[in-house]
Amino acid sequence: MLIDGYEAPPVHNATVLIEGDRIVAVGPSSQIEIPAGAEVIDTRGMTMLPGLIDLHVHTMFLGHGEYSEWFPFFTPEKEEMIEIAARQLLMAGVTTAVDLGAPIEITRVRDRIDRGEVPGPRMLVSGPWIAGRRWGSFPDYFQHVVSTPEEAAQRTYELADAGVDVIKTWAGMSEDMLRAVVEAAHERGIQVHSHLYSPDELWNAIRAGTDVIQHAGSAGNPPYSDELVQEIAHRGIPVVQTIAHRPWVYQATVEFPERLQDRRLVETLPPELYEEFQRSFQDFRRLSYFRTTPLQIRKSQLSAGQFIEANAVMGMGTDSGSPLNFHTESAWREISALVDSGMTPIQAISAATKTGAEIIRRGNDLGTIEPGKLADIIVVRGNPLFDINVLGYVEHVVKDGRIYR
Repeated sequence: MLIDGYEAPPVHNATVLIEGDRIVAVGPSSQIEIPAGAEVIDTRGMTMLPGLIDLHVHTMFLGHGEYSEWFPFFTPEKEEMIEIAARQLLMAGVTTAVDLGAPIEITRVRDRIDRGEVPGPRMLVSGPWIAGRRWGSFPDYFQHVVSTPEEAAQRTYELADAGVDVIKTWAGMSEDMLRAVVEAAHERGIQVHSHLYSPDELWNAIRAGTDVIQHAGSAGNPPYSDELVQEIAHRGIPVVQTIAHRPWVYQATVEFPERLQDRRLVETLPPELYEEFQRSFQDFRRLSYFRTTPLQIRKSQLSAGQFIEANAVMGMGTDSGSPLNFHTESAWREISALVDSGMTPIQAISAATKTGAEIIRRGNDLGTIEPGKLADIIVVRGNPLFDINVLGYVEHVVKDGRIYR
């Protein structure tokens, strides 16, 4: 079965023909002539769909229980850790990802992936974020703290010159500071993704012209006013909620703590790092990251569906790499949470493919399975329109026409 990324009925008994890195033919198998000598991937009894597009990942994190305790392990081998995360994402069916918060060295990993030297999703990266106040114990290489619009613009230019693809803003940014970032970024032809929770921050971002709203609706706040939600929906400002990374992931761990010993972690982490992760997961209910999660679970019953009900433009983002939120499974959990919150399975898949590509302005090349597009295709065991959770059973991964799994 083929789900092509559009909100349309699937094509049954389908064939996709790839030449080089592009799709050249799609349709019922009876209508597609397979050239002699072609390499055939047998997808009988399974479902083909576009590679997933995750609009919010953190490849500098791998799901360790405490951020503050992770940095001593991360610092000596920054790029090697990022490469582990990139491989985990690709094997989970994520063929394009936006990394919103990492040291500037991530640009080198992105380039190695582009050259085919390292397996991973096609990546757009922000490097360090720009914020009006420092966040916790995060090191300086992770964040640029600014106090004036002029300083905010200067940091934006510096990041653009360093080769980032997008700019991320975080807390403590006034409307004037946000506007300065947006104007400088747009001057360089790149988007601004803003980490936002409170209503006041959202209004500032709307007026300043931010391109993508990140985190709003993920239960960090009670439900927003109808006026605010409708303004975002009417303006067509994309929203990436990242709703699963605390409420859904926490509850899944309570119900099945064995997920913390997933075989994919055993297979992809060095043994000493795997043991450190297991240590960090002890008494996970007491981890600082989850102190407010029971409250967020209650909030999510109302707030998670607000933007869905308003028919806002929505992509899929996971905040993957955050505590207990592993790159190996974060995408399907987020898509499943979108279904739990009011999307139909086909709508959630389209948000994670076609709409995601359009949000990052790559809709001409990515997001759907049709002739002329880049050949990013995953195959899962089962029917995700019947049970969205079968997206966790990825059998094959093709990116740019190359078979990775």
